[in-house]
Amino acid sequence: MQRPAYLLPVIVGAQFCCTSLWFAGNGVMADLVAVFGLADSALGHLTSAVQFGFITGTFLFALFTVADRFSPSRVFFVCALLGATCNAGVSWAGHGFGSLLALRFLTGFFLAGIYPVGMKIASDYYATGLGRSLGYLVGALVVGTAFPHLLKGLTAEGLPWRWVLYTTSGLALAGGTLLVLLVPDGPHRRPGVGLQPAAFLRVFREPKFRAAAFGYFGHMWELYAFWAFVPVMLQTYASLHPGVSIDVPVVSFLVIGAGGVACVAGGYLAEHWGARRTASTALLLSGVCCVLAPVAFSLNWPAGFIAFLLFWGMVVVADSPLFSTLVAANAPAESRGTALTIVNCIGFAITIVSIQLVTGLRGLTDSPLIYAWLAPGPALGLLALCRRQA
Repeated sequence: MQRPAYLLPVIVGAQFCCTSLWFAGNGVMADLVAVFGLADSALGHLTSAVQFGFITGTFLFALFTVADRFSPSRVFFVCALLGATCNAGVSWAGHGFGSLLALRFLTGFFLAGIYPVGMKIASDYYATGLGRSLGYLVGALVVGTAFPHLLKGLTAEGLPWRWVLYTTSGLALAGGTLLVLLVPDGPHRRPGVGLQPAAFLRVFREPKFRAAAFGYFGHMWELYAFWAFVPVMLQTYASLHPGVSIDVPVVSFLVIGAGGVACVAGGYLAEHWGARRTASTALLLSGVCCVLAPVAFSLNWPAGFIAFLLFWGMVVVADSPLFSTLVAANAPAESRGTALTIVNCIGFAITIVSIQLVTGLRGLTDSPLIYAWLAPGPALGLLALCRRQA
């Protein structure tokens, strides 16, 4: 069957539009703190609420085989609609911290019907060459995640915070509509078998799968904590160097968004180096960035510090589509769906721990040394990959 040329661009575009919901709250965090009287620790807690919602949604969607029982494109659209509604709901007056947590949790829950389901839609069309397609899809996720920061810094005064939420919600609705209208069910769609609880421990007995999974866990320890605190890093640097002025929203977008290009480049590089070697290199480089972060903050050279963050923003996520490929390739065929769900849930649970750790450390000290605590993730992930040929 001939695939229409527009399919992958539409899927990638819809993924970008809808995943802009992920960090929409982070892009306007300073405004949320001021308007609703939140504590400074709200950044970590609200980010973790999205992650926890995503974990819950991923598990329940897999348990009830939602994307197998119903058209994946329709699931994507419905979740885009509901996620957009919850995201826009943050702008309503009268919120307390609890209601904001609930809305961000629900946004994360419905993202479980967008990001993984978008991957499934792509796999239903691309039985071969999926690795490169995943590079584009994860790249779209990365740029979508960064986009609210760009919206916030779009004008000299900054786009009003409510309009950042309205715009990302509108994008999500547009992306979901575009996909459901233009992307029908793929020719390689197969019914899933649902979760197999008995497979939980069995899949980790496979050495290559275990190596790929633990590499992914190390990667996730660092990734979302880095993304969540990029604006804080920039603000901290400016406070340490009086007279330095940084456009925090725009630079945050560039630092996080640079990873989108790295995901695509990593996919092409893996065709020559292999996925394991490319992922290991990215883990090594991002781990070095964690260790060097305190030194970078001491540089009295803003351009050098921003260049360091740009490089970190690329290597911290370049391995993400590669781990997706490695985990899928080394999962037992008869329980692949369960294996991928388990790994995703554990990986995102780890992000909550690292985000809360950095949040707690920030409550104790303003020292940039706290970001060195992200280094154990890449180090342990690299150790897992090197011990076994994944």
